[in-house]
Amino acid sequence: MAKTGTTTQGLREAIERSGYYPALVAEAVEAAVGGEPVASYLVHQETTFDSNEVRRHVTVLVLTRTRFLVSHTDEQAADGTSPSPYATTSTESVKLERISSVVLSRVVANPESYTPGTLPREVVLTIGWGAVSRLDMEPATCGDPNCEADHGYTGSATADDLSLRVSEAGDGPDTVRQTLAFAQALSEATAGATRVGPPQ
Repeated sequence: MAKTGTTTQGLREAIERSGYYPALVAEAVEAAVGGEPVASYLVHQETTFDSNEVRRHVTVLVLTRTRFLVSHTDEQAADGTSPSPYATTSTESVKLERISSVVLSRVVANPESYTPGTLPREVVLTIGWGAVSRLDMEPATCGDPNCEADHGYTGSATADDLSLRVSEAGDGPDTVRQTLAFAQALSEATAGATRVGPPQ
């Protein structure tokens, strides 16, 4: 389930509609937002299966005029550290200038007959701001299949701070639309926050 919108009151209502520990989630998110007006938001809840346990997780993304905020809340079963179930909530505030990439991957069915405006079957929103990077390495080669020299390694670094996947089948078409709308708002905001050339 995902909800998106543009007001602080709408954000609280979306968190409450998600039904996932709304008082806990709302308090954490509102404390991070502070007094800044909300430009756009996305509330996404997902359920995962871990062995014999069902776990829920909610991610709240908020865009203000100057910051991108991400909040995660997870529930945990009783374990060696706690005799009763518990939830963990974390929030991170990122200045828009720090966002290095906003990647939106779209999966469409029957691309040969695609019509502009058709809703993708699935979207993956990946946002990078330098907190987490993935490094993929492999042995380098020179192209000669008979060469036995050591050419070292080659690789690529990918910003992978946040990745959110939503699908029409699993989350519903409204969730896909809302993710597209938030991604567009964030892309536009980061473009406006990037200064090219020397300060005027």
